[in-house]
Amino acid sequence: MPRMSDAPARWSQATVHPDMWADPDDDPRDSEGAGPDGEFATLQGFLTDYRLTLRMKCEGLDAEQLARRSAPPSTMSLLGLVRHLAEVERDWRNWIGDGARLPKLYGERDADFDAVVAEPAAVDAAYADLEREQAATDAALAAHPDLGARVGKDGIAVRALLVHRIEEYARHCGHADLLRERIDGRVGQ
Repeated sequence: MPRMSDAPARWSQATVHPDMWADPDDDPRDSEGAGPDGEFATLQGFLTDYRLTLRMKCEGLDAEQLARRSAPPSTMSLLGLVRHLAEVERDWRNWIGDGARLPKLYGERDADFDAVVAEPAAVDAAYADLEREQAATDAALAAHPDLGARVGKDGIAVRALLVHRIEEYARHCGHADLLRERIDGRVGQ
């Protein structure tokens, strides 16, 4: 007698390795060859790869799919993750600087997730916010080439900020894996 299963149909666009998101020749993340030289370049490389991974997990979806909530009562969605990461990029600049705090992008606490709407203009705005905030935080950290330097009011090491950024993106890429699989069954690295 055949067994019943709740397992969704799973698929990937990869043809060489069916458990991968993309074939190695088509993967924009550079994982071949010698790694970068130096600690800063290594950390920046990991951050860049996780940023690309998040974009890949959102690729090919429309506004409704990007805004789709994972499962009640959670308000998490792929679009919410994009907005959340724009918000935290901005907040990291508050940790770096000594001046007045930058205001939140989306208003009150958790509005980055709670106020998501399934509109193409909202998707475009979220990606624009993320790119702008990433560039601004990258520039703020580039002004501190000594990874052991302590910055901001709390004296946080630049190294700790970079590692925390990687951790934040890595954690949310894990969420994005699950969200994407729930939307259309697509899985992979």
